[in-house]
Amino acid sequence: MTTDIVLTFATEGIDWAEAASVFERAPLGTREPDVLRRTFENSDLTCFAWDGARLVGIARALSDLTVHSVIYDLCMLPECQGKGLGTRMMEAMLERLGTPGVVLWSVPGKEPFYARLGFKPMLTAMARFEDPERSAAGGYISL
Repeated sequence: MTTDIVLTFATEGIDWAEAASVFERAPLGTREPDVLRRTFENSDLTCFAWDGARLVGIARALSDLTVHSVIYDLCMLPECQGKGLGTRMMEAMLERLGTPGVVLWSVPGKEPFYARLGFKPMLTAMARFEDPERSAAGGYISL
């Protein structure tokens, strides 16, 4: 299935309402299309997966392009999950980032997928959230 899917890396021409739908159906939560557009346009690397004219996956990263990168928002439609597309998108992003250090944000429960790609749990990462109770309820932090 993933061999028919094309990856692109530019934000031009993206239907942000469609991207917000992919984000929500993945499920990574809800983002307003304009907020999603701004986060992607302000990222150092973006990746979009297309099944013909249909957007089926999105991802983005911030990076100093030398030492460290952070990958955010790797998500795809549920019917595309478990078929190698996430691995393909991650490998394409890691190759383009080219940094020796990469941190990523994972949805709770997806850690085994990232472990297969060589990622290890961090022991010292910390986060500050606008709504810590909601983040704790979602399994992202402990209070």
